Amino acid sequence: MPKPFVNLADVVFTDIEENGYFTSRRAQFSAGIGARKLGYNLTELPPGKAQCPFHAHRAEEEMFLILEGEGELRYGDQRYKIRPHDVIACPTGDRSTAHQIINTGTVVMRYLALSNLAEIEVCEYPDSDKVGVHADQPEPGVHKMYRADTTVDYYDGESTEAPEGSG
Repeated sequence: MPKPFVNLADVVFTDIEENGYFTSRRAQFSAGIGARKLGYNLTELPPGKAQCPFHAHRAEEEMFLILEGEGELRYGDQRYKIRPHDVIACPTGDRSTAHQIINTGTVVMRYLALSNLAEIEVCEYPDSDKVGVHADQPEPGVHKMYRADTTVDYYDGESTEAPEGSG
């Protein structure tokens, strides 16, 4: 059984993004300390960068605690200055709860992230008009991104004829 805690000075950064504006390092340590229904990570965000695109969750609620650095929170159609010790709530919802943390300061921003872990998640990306669908179980899972404007009718591609041998 793992010990039920970790010191943030000892976490290992395993999720490293280097994609232009979206550059960050995350240490995802929740499973390593025995968490089952909550996900925790420590994120380091360089100056002038964002960790991920502006997005809204339908299943996972997030909380962020700013530890070091300054930045900006995009939330819905608002922008807020953020600094150490700010606690940010990002509940589930639609585009009105979309959020993004941006480091507008001159030093690396560090924050602790916490969320419930949903078996199935749908995310909206208002800036790029995409929808993401994520399900980890059963293996191998589904992780797909779609353009929101490419929706089809429920019966699209379905035969309206009864299958052979039915009835």
